[in-house]
Amino acid sequence: MTLDDLRVFVAVCEAQSLSAVAREMSCSQSAVSQHVKRLERETGLVLLERRPRGVVPTRAGQILRRAAAEGLAGLDAALRQLDDLRRGRGGTVRIATGATTVRHFMAAGVAVFRDRHPDVTLQFQTANSSRRCLEAVHAHDADLAWVTIGPPVDGIEQRPSYRMPWVLAVRADAPLARRESVSLADLAGTRHIELPEQSTSRGHLTGHLERHGVRLDSTTSVADWDTALLLAELGLGHAVLPALPGWTRSPRGDVRLVPIPELPPLAAGWAARSWDALSPLAVEFADTVLAHLPKAP
Repeated sequence: MTLDDLRVFVAVCEAQSLSAVAREMSCSQSAVSQHVKRLERETGLVLLERRPRGVVPTRAGQILRRAAAEGLAGLDAALRQLDDLRRGRGGTVRIATGATTVRHFMAAGVAVFRDRHPDVTLQFQTANSSRRCLEAVHAHDADLAWVTIGPPVDGIEQRPSYRMPWVLAVRADAPLARRESVSLADLAGTRHIELPEQSTSRGHLTGHLERHGVRLDSTTSVADWDTALLLAELGLGHAVLPALPGWTRSPRGDVRLVPIPELPPLAAGWAARSWDALSPLAVEFADTVLAHLPKAP
């Protein structure tokens, strides 16, 4: 069993085709098949089920594919770091983020880190939810992810670092804008701008409202928090949002952020597969961002 055998096997499972992998590798289908047969001989099990239009992994094949894919991803990450050391390059830090993360949480820290390490490559991967960011970390596609802290995830360490109080974003000319704070009961009957679907923040909000018997009516939904704030300013509805650093009134004073004390703050922070396994550069980047976080609203 060799690394090439495992790489080819994982590629075949993903493509569900021996011939497609052969074309990609510029070799014969027989050569690809030999890699799989060698694995089957060593495991003593059938790993692929042949079908009229390709192949699919058997139950044994699925077990081997999952283990091989995870191991190969970790090995590839290590080889990249070794290559950086061999070439004398600055190295690479890969960060998975949400759409608004860099602007609101990282701007100052990124600038400081760049000044310290001008030769380091920073790769930012934008995902539309914390769940997607965690998936990128779990698959070794990212070293770090800045996420809204949610339930524990197997194989991932989450470190809460920033607390965001909830606010109601409402046009300045609306009745609720004159309040110093609003209660959950005040939200009933408002025209609500829904948070991103399947986002951790939406799950937190919906769960807490349901426990208090509050249901919000909505005709508008958004893909990120900044858009929700803009739509509230335009009068399309009220938005219940975690208050991000730097958020205040709009330049024209068209929107107010009214605290909602009954909602517990939402936590954000770093996630990694294993903090102890991160490269020194990744750890320094994470620490630099935390050291330069803006003050909470």
